[in-house]
This record gives sequence, structure tokens and C-alpha cells, in this order.
Amino acid sequence: MFGITLILVSTIIHAYVFWRMASMPMIMHCLSGRQIAGIGIGLWIVLCLSRFYGHDHTGKLAYILELIGMNWLGILFLLFFTLIAADILTGFGFLFSSAVLKIREAALIVGIILSLIAIVQGTRLPVVEKYEVTIPKLPKNLNGKVIIAVSDLHIGSLRSINWVKGCVEKIRLHRPDLIFLLGDIVEGHGLPDQTIMTVLNRLSAPFGVYAVLGNHEFNSNETEITRLLETNGIQVLRNRWIQVQPRLVLAGIDDLRSFSRRVDRKTDLLSKALADRPEETTILLSHRPDQVEKAAGFGVDLMLSGHTHGGQIWPFDYITKRFFPLLEGEYQINGMTVIVCRGTGTWGPNMRLFQPGEISHITLRSRS
Repeated sequence: MFGITLILVSTIIHAYVFWRMASMPMIMHCLSGRQIAGIGIGLWIVLCLSRFYGHDHTGKLAYILELIGMNWLGILFLLFFTLIAADILTGFGFLFSSAVLKIREAALIVGIILSLIAIVQGTRLPVVEKYEVTIPKLPKNLNGKVIIAVSDLHIGSLRSINWVKGCVEKIRLHRPDLIFLLGDIVEGHGLPDQTIMTVLNRLSAPFGVYAVLGNHEFNSNETEITRLLETNGIQVLRNRWIQVQPRLVLAGIDDLRSFSRRVDRKTDLLSKALADRPEETTILLSHRPDQVEKAAGFGVDLMLSGHTHGGQIWPFDYITKRFFPLLEGEYQINGMTVIVCRGTGTWGPNMRLFQPGEISHITLRSRS
């Protein structure tokens, strides 16, 4: 259903973008109307194939289709944004009539420049964002301990092994006491390459490495992905809690809103994950930043999430925030701290614009 909606929306945007391009003298000077239409239809076909073939298969053809199609999707969005902004400015041609074509051409150029910036930012390693979280009942011996949390790595066909190695080494440089992977570790179309997954076994911390499953794990084979993660030294918390240190409880829940039909969406996973735990400092790992009031009511002290990507490509973050009010960064919810990582990798286009990938560096503090 999501794929069909994406194609329908992109079809409308394709038609609009290429209709506007066909009105620009600088484009018509180089290409005929038929050529412009042919390019538009060709890119639309590649986008459809990338979604319905490239996304669900492995191999060179799937990789090429997904690389071109998904990155074109990101470029298309930015071109649409700049061109529609120009149309609004000119009243869709009724204002500034003598300059309207120049304004549209300038908007196209701006869209292309933003796309190039987004491609460069999307291929860079994530930045480290630092947080300090004060927990009144934190044991004194845990004061100053460091957590590293990453989310939405989306390891798959579009992520090179060198990029994953770079992320792992960047995490190791900070010598964390705990490492958390907050879901969407893999892209989810087929099982991930074992060679890339093996890189993750270089992650280590004195108190352990833990993960929860996101929606993309359920788009593939969550049981096998769980086995692969645990084979590489990452303990997966599926709707349960453990005591990682005296007076420190760690709980994790599956992403209940997965597209997969194998998940019973009526199941109260949060209650299950937190049931019968001791009344001690509790950290909750949840892929999506929702049920926050309920988690605070259970006495959770710190909740860590991802999923939103911070919007990934500006100005898409304004749309994303309507669905996820806790978009990125740190929030206080009824005495509980929530930190939302804006994503370490990318989904769809290998692009980010003004929303760089993030590795969350969290220092725990006890109240003195």
C-alpha cells in the first residue's frame, strides 16, 4: 500500500516538474518537448522499478535500479519544492509576468544545487551529538557513564561496507560503557550481507551492546535478523527487560506499527516489556518515539528512540513533525527524558539536507 501511494504521489510530482521544465527557455534551447517527456517517463519507470523490484531483490541490477530510482526521488522532491515555491511567489504566472520564466529557471537551479548538497551530506559519516541526562535515582557508581546510541543504519544494498566500518570506528573512539542500536539496523529487503553484518561484531562495551527491532526488520525475516545480530555479539531485547548493572534496568520493545502482518498491533508490548521489573533506574529502547506519556507513567527514566530521521531532507522535516512531534533531540515528558536520534544512516535516497546523520553520545549524571 505504501509503495503504491508513493508511486501515485511521485507520478503527480513528475508531471508537474517536467511540465514546468518544458516552459523554460534554457531547457527548450537544449531539448525538444518530446525529449523532455521521454526523460520524464524514463525516470518515472526507473523509480517504479526501484520500488517494486530493486527494493525487494539483491544483485547488481537491483542495486543500480535502487540507487538511481531512490536518489531521483530525493532530487524530484527538492525540484518540486523549489518550483512550487516559485509558482506561489509569482501567483502561478499571474504576478511578475515579465520575469516569471527567469524566476522558474532560478528555482530549478536552486533545486539542483540543493540536490547536490544533499547527495554530499548523505554520503558523509554521521556527526556525534552530545547529551547529558540527569537521573535523580541513578546509582552513584553510574555517574558519568557513557551511552552511544545509533538508529536507522539501514544496512543494505545502498550502504557500503566502508561506510559501516567508518560508523563502527567512530563509535569505538568514544569508549562507551553501553551501546544501543535503536532499530532499522537493516534495510529489510532480504537478509543483509553477512560480510557487512560481521563488521558490527567490532562493537563492544563493558556493559554490553543491545538492540531493538524497527519496522524494517519486520519487512524481512525478524527472527533470522535477530539471530544474525546475536551471532555478532548484539543482544536483542524483544519486549522484555534485563538488569545490566545493579540498580540499572534496560527494556526494549519491538516496533508494533510495522508494515508486516505478522505483528499483532493490538498487543500491549510496552506493558509486557516493563512488567514485574524492580523499581530501579530504567532505560527504555523503542524504535518509534511514541507512547511516551505511557512510558513515563510506568516510571521509565530515559527513553531512546529513532525512526524519524529528523525529516532527513529539508524541508520534509516540517511534514514529518506533524506525524512525530518528537522529531529529534532531547525532550522532557512528565519527568522522563526522551532522546530521539535523527538517524545514523538514510532511508530511500542516500541524501540528507541540513539534517546530518547522528550518533547520540549520552552521559548519565546522578543528582548531587
